[in-house]
Amino acid sequence: MNANKKTIVVKLGTSVLTSGTTKLDRAQMLEIVRQCAMLHKQGHPIIVVTSGAIAAGKEHLNMPDIEPTVANKQMLAAVGQGQLIREWENLFKIYGLHVGQMLLTRADLGDKGRFLNARDTLNTLLKHRIIPLINENDAVATREIKVGDNDNLSALVALLADADQLILLTDQQGLFTADPRNNPDAKLITEVTEITDAIHNLAGGSVGGLGTGGMATKIESATVANRAGIEVVIASGQRKDVIIDAANGISVGTRFVSENNRLEARKNWIFAGSRSAGVLVVDQGAEKAILNGGSSLLAKGILSIESHFLRGYVVSVNNQKGKEIARGIVRYKNEDIDKIKGQHSDKIEEILGYEHGTVVIHRDDLVIL
Repeated sequence: MNANKKTIVVKLGTSVLTSGTTKLDRAQMLEIVRQCAMLHKQGHPIIVVTSGAIAAGKEHLNMPDIEPTVANKQMLAAVGQGQLIREWENLFKIYGLHVGQMLLTRADLGDKGRFLNARDTLNTLLKHRIIPLINENDAVATREIKVGDNDNLSALVALLADADQLILLTDQQGLFTADPRNNPDAKLITEVTEITDAIHNLAGGSVGGLGTGGMATKIESATVANRAGIEVVIASGQRKDVIIDAANGISVGTRFVSENNRLEARKNWIFAGSRSAGVLVVDQGAEKAILNGGSSLLAKGILSIESHFLRGYVVSVNNQKGKEIARGIVRYKNEDIDKIKGQHSDKIEEILGYEHGTVVIHRDDLVIL
């Protein structure tokens, strides 16, 4: 495993997967897989956020000119999702790699409990060296099927995975000083250190007939990711070795630099605006471990619970004097914590009949106050 490994999210727009045609471009998809496989072999965890289900459905059903109603899009996505995942599975198999599909909506990442469940699944896939293939669940989404879903979804996935880098591949070279389609003097912006209103104003809308995202949604995605300390690169999917070069820091497209501390920024993002739903009172050993040892909160160190809350809620961690020392996302609801408090971590499954991990609050989900 590469000591300098970094988790990379690669987002692929429909225009990249079809090369601007009405059908999936298998040769282009294989080239993307080759690059991902090379980085994966070097030890970098790779996550692919893939568009293209609706395009795949149109191709499979031979319905290139079907009316783009929400119901029709849902039908095409329902048919095309299976076709799309099969294509990816066969291509990654060439390199001896397994894939796992995750279909998400914003609701999955907006709900605290489902956020944790999705993160657990994603982390387990990566732990077993499986390539997660993630797409918007268009077959059941309604309001979600609109411009930019997978652009914005990819930023949330990068946050979910605590990724180091998000690579947004599109049919454009990157962000330009003007629209290069109608302004010959437009110049590529190779690096952005701050996403200002002026940067947002440079982005145009969608021009593709099959895709749902434009440059504006990619800037929105970059804004979310940068705030969480994640570097973003917007580049052309047609450029040779674009994923490998972007991962290795070679200048491709437009690079959005983030100077934020990734872990702390992610914590701040998670807890922004969250009010405490309850209180866990801990003993002196747990207090010392949290404050001085950078430790997670274990069930053994919990003395009592106040209020009612569910898994995924933000709660206060108080010492025995009533002082709030930290705040974090619980992995168990209050009734379960009441049953396992004071117990060793290896007893959790025996007591509850299941387990969501060996800690009540993971240190990555814990903010010291």
